Amino acid sequence: MKAFLDLVRENASQSTWSRGVELSRGDAVRGVSDDAGEVTLLVSERQGMISHTATLHLDDDEWQCSCRGTEDPCHHVAAATIALHQARKHGDNLPSADHPTGHVRYQLHRGRPSLTFEREIVHPGGTHRLQSTLAALASGRVNGPPFSATQADLAVENTLGTRRHGPIPPGLLPGLFAALENCPDVRLDGEPVQVSSRPVLPYCRLIDAPGGFRLVLVRDPGIEEIIGDGVARCGGELRLMGESRLSGRELQDLVRGRFVSHAEVAELVTQLLPKLRDRIAVEIATEKLPRTATGHVPRIAIKVERRGDALSVLATLVYGDPAVARIDGDELVHLRDAIPMRDPHAEQLRRTHLKDTLGLTPGYRVDLRQQQAIDFAARLRAWPSPIDGDAHLAFHQEGDLAPDLEITDDRVQLAFRSASSNTNAEATATTRDVLRAWQLGDSLVPLEGGGMAALPADWLDRFGDRVADLLAAQPPDGPLPMAVMPDLARLCEDLDHPAPASLERLRPLLDEFEGIPHVAPPADFRGRLRTYQQRGVDWLTLLRNLELGALLADDMGLGKTVQAICMLEAPSLVVCPTSLIFNWVEELERFRPDLSVHVYHGPGRQLDPDAAVTLTSYAILRLDVDLLAQHRYQTAVLDEAQNIKNPDSQIARAAYRLDARFRLALTGTPVENRLDELWSQLHFLNRGLLGGRAQFRTRYTRPIADGDGLAGARLRERIRPFLLRRRKQEVVPELPPRSEIVLHCELSDSERAVYDAVRAATVEQVVARLGQGGSVLAALEALLRLRQAACHPALVPGQHAETSSKLALLASRLEEAAADGHKALVFSQWTSLLDLVEPVLERNDIAFTRLDGSTRDRAAVVQSFQAEAGPPVLLVSLKAGGTGLNLTAADHVFLLDPWWNPAVEDQATGRAHRIGQTRPVVVHRLVAQNTVEEGILALHQRKRTLSEVALADGDGAQGLTRADLLALLS
Repeated sequence: MKAFLDLVRENASQSTWSRGVELSRGDAVRGVSDDAGEVTLLVSERQGMISHTATLHLDDDEWQCSCRGTEDPCHHVAAATIALHQARKHGDNLPSADHPTGHVRYQLHRGRPSLTFEREIVHPGGTHRLQSTLAALASGRVNGPPFSATQADLAVENTLGTRRHGPIPPGLLPGLFAALENCPDVRLDGEPVQVSSRPVLPYCRLIDAPGGFRLVLVRDPGIEEIIGDGVARCGGELRLMGESRLSGRELQDLVRGRFVSHAEVAELVTQLLPKLRDRIAVEIATEKLPRTATGHVPRIAIKVERRGDALSVLATLVYGDPAVARIDGDELVHLRDAIPMRDPHAEQLRRTHLKDTLGLTPGYRVDLRQQQAIDFAARLRAWPSPIDGDAHLAFHQEGDLAPDLEITDDRVQLAFRSASSNTNAEATATTRDVLRAWQLGDSLVPLEGGGMAALPADWLDRFGDRVADLLAAQPPDGPLPMAVMPDLARLCEDLDHPAPASLERLRPLLDEFEGIPHVAPPADFRGRLRTYQQRGVDWLTLLRNLELGALLADDMGLGKTVQAICMLEAPSLVVCPTSLIFNWVEELERFRPDLSVHVYHGPGRQLDPDAAVTLTSYAILRLDVDLLAQHRYQTAVLDEAQNIKNPDSQIARAAYRLDARFRLALTGTPVENRLDELWSQLHFLNRGLLGGRAQFRTRYTRPIADGDGLAGARLRERIRPFLLRRRKQEVVPELPPRSEIVLHCELSDSERAVYDAVRAATVEQVVARLGQGGSVLAALEALLRLRQAACHPALVPGQHAETSSKLALLASRLEEAAADGHKALVFSQWTSLLDLVEPVLERNDIAFTRLDGSTRDRAAVVQSFQAEAGPPVLLVSLKAGGTGLNLTAADHVFLLDPWWNPAVEDQATGRAHRIGQTRPVVVHRLVAQNTVEEGILALHQRKRTLSEVALADGDGAQGLTRADLLALLS
C-alpha cells in the first residue's frame, strides 16, 4: 500500500496532492468495495453534492476516476489513496466516514397512462422524501440528512427540471432513462430494477404463406410487461419502447401482414428485405426463400419468331446463361436457381449497346415486315451472341415472282413462282399469300421454302381482283359455280385466252343483254306486257334456263309482279309480306287464272301438294322452314326481298334453305343501308357469286366505304348479269311527272318549349357518350323523341295537346286539295300520330279512311279509296302501306314525319306514282323548322348514294353511321 501511495504522490502535482489531503481529512472518502486488489471508493465534495468514484488497481499500479479531469492522477484519486492508506494503518480494510452520509433512491410506480416518480434520501436513520433540489438540501437551506450525490443524480435532476414528483411526461423519458441508467438504486413499486437507455424495438418476421410469403411486424419476445406509455419491462430492466424508421404506410402494411407472391420473390430478396434491414431487425422464419448469388453479369438475350409474314423480335435483359432472372422495366423477375445481385451500371451499358446497334429496348417486342424485316434479319445475323430461334434466317430476298394461270372448262388454277432465285430455282409462294400481300399494298411476299420475293404488281393490278373473286367462289374440290362463269368469260377476253366452249351460251349476259332470245309469255297468260316488261321476261327466262338466280329491282310501280308471274311453273313457291298475299291472289287470278293457287297461312295451314303456286309469308317461312325446305320447287320467288337483308336473321337463313331450280328476288330497294343487304339477297339467288360474307366485306364493303371507286365498279360488273333495274322515267315516258315540295312549319312557343326540354334532357349526355364510343341505342331513342316532339307534343310522354302546328298545316293543305277534287295519301310511321290526325280531319269535315297494321280487310279499304266517290284522304302507316299497294287514285302524297332512309319514303310515294297514274303526283314533306327533321333532309342525299354505288354509277356509300347520329343530334 505504501508503494502505491508513493507512486500516486510522485505523479500528482503539489496542488493536487494538497487538495487530496484536505478531502481525506474532511471525512469525504468512504469505501465501497475491495475485490481482489481492485478497490472502489466514493469521494464527496461541495457538501456532498458531488461524489466521484475512484477505482484503485493496487496490484497493477493503476487508477481511474469518474470525474474525467485533465490531471492524472486527480485530487479524488489522491484523496482515496490517502484515506485507504490511513485505514490500512489502523487495521481497517476500507475507510469509513465518521459521519455516514445518505444516497439518492428513485422510486418509480406503475401509472396510467405513464410512470410516476419520487426521490428519497436513504441514510442510516431511515429515508427522507426529497421535496426540494439536491442543491437546496446540500446547502442547508432545506433541512435533511447529509447525502452524497453522483453525476448521474445531477443528470436526473437536470432532466426533471422543476418537477419533484408525479407523472413523467413521455417527452422526458429518453433523457431520464439515460441518466437513471447510471443510478444504482432505482425501484419499481418498491422492487429493485435496472434502467436501460437501450430501446426495445419491434422486428419484422418473414413467414411462409399460401402462394408466397408474408411479412409481419412482431413485438420483441423479451417484453414481459408494458408499463405506461412507451415503457416496457424486460426481465429485470426497464426499457423504452423504441420506434422504427418505417413510414406510416409501411407500418400499416406490416401490422396487417404484407403478402409477397412467389412471382415477387426477386424483388423481396434484392430490394424489399435490404431496405427493411436498414431500419428494423428482420427475422427469416422460412426455409423456402431463395438464396442470393454474386458473379452473374447481365446480358442481352434475343428471341426471334415468325408471326404470319412478319419477323417478331424480342430482346430481354437477363442474368446468367441460361437465364436465372430477367429485368422487366426496373423490376427483377426470378426465373430459377439463386437470385443474382444486380449490377445497375452493367445493366445500363447493355441497354445502351442494344439501342445503338439494333435500335431495340429490352422487354419491347417489334414486328417487322417486308424490306424492314429483310434488313433487320441481316443485322441479326451479325449479332455476336447466340439467338433464340432461326426465324430471321427466312428473311432474305429472292428473285421476282411470275404468275402461272391455268384455265380449264370449269376451274381456275393460279400459282406464283420465283423467276430466278439465289437459293432455290423452284421457289414458290402460295396464291393466298400473294393476293393477301397485294391487297395490303405490300411489295414482297414470303416464299414457301424461305425467303421473300417481289410481287408481279403490274399483272395483279390488271387481273388480281377478278382472279381473287373467282378463287373465292371456287369450292376446294368442285367446279366453279355457274354464277361466276360471266366473270370467267370476261377474264378470258382480257387475257386474250381462249374461253371454254361452255361459256358461249352466256354471251347475251356479257353483251349488255344484247342478243337475249325473245320468248312468248306463257300460253295461259292473259294480259299484255309492255315492251320493257317483255324484255324482263326474256332476261328472266334466259337466267332460268341457265339455272341462275335473278334480282328484278325495277322501280316501284313498273310491274315486277306481272313479270314474275310469267316465270311461274308448277310447283312454285312465292314468299311475300303478309299484307301482300291478297295482292298476289288477285294478280294471279287476273293474269294466269289457270294456275291453281294455294295460300299456306293461318293457324290451321296445310300444304297442298297439287297446287301450282303456293303463297306464304316470311313469318310462316321462318316458322315452317323445315317443312318447306323438303320440297323441290321449279321457281321460288321472294317478293319485297329486302326482308332478308340481314344475313344473320332467321328469315334470311330460312330462305337460304329453300330448294328451287330457279330463284327470283323482287325488290324496288335492293340496298337501303348496308352493302351486306345486297350480299344477302345474292347469296340466296346465286350462292358463291360474291364469296363468303367476310370476303365480301374485305373486298367490297370496306373499300367502297373508304371511297374506292374501282371496287364499286368491279362490284357492279360482277352483279350486272343477275340484276335488272329500270327507272320509271327510262321505261315509261308516258308516266306523268312527279314533283316534291318541302312544307316548312314553325313550332309554336309551347311546342318549342317541349322540343327544347326534350333536347336539353337527353341530347347533350347522349352525344357525349356516343362520341366516346358508347352504344347507339340511347342515341336512337333520343332521335326518336326529338322527331316526335317536332310533330306533335302529345307524342312526348307526359305531354298533352289538342293539335300541333304541323297538323294545322296538313289540314289546310288537305282541305284545299279536296276542294279541288284531288285525293291524297297521308303517311306516318307512327299510328299514334295518325290517331291525332283523325280528330283534326273530323273538325275540318274532311272525309278519310285508314290503312295500318290492324286493318283486317285491306282490299275493301283500297277499293273504297280508289272508287271515284270514295273519301279524298287515306291515312296510311308507313310500314303497312309502303309496299304492294296500287293507289293511283291519289295524286298528292303527304309525308308527316321524314324518315332517315329515303328508300322507305320512295316506296311509300310509289303507291301513287306508278303505272295507271294519269295525273302529275306531288309529294309534300312536312318539316318543322330548326329541328332534327332538317338534318334528316340533309342526310337523304348521302343515303341515296348507297344503292347507286352497287346498281349504277356512284362514288360512295353510307348507312346510318355513328357519324350520322352525331350530326343529327348535334
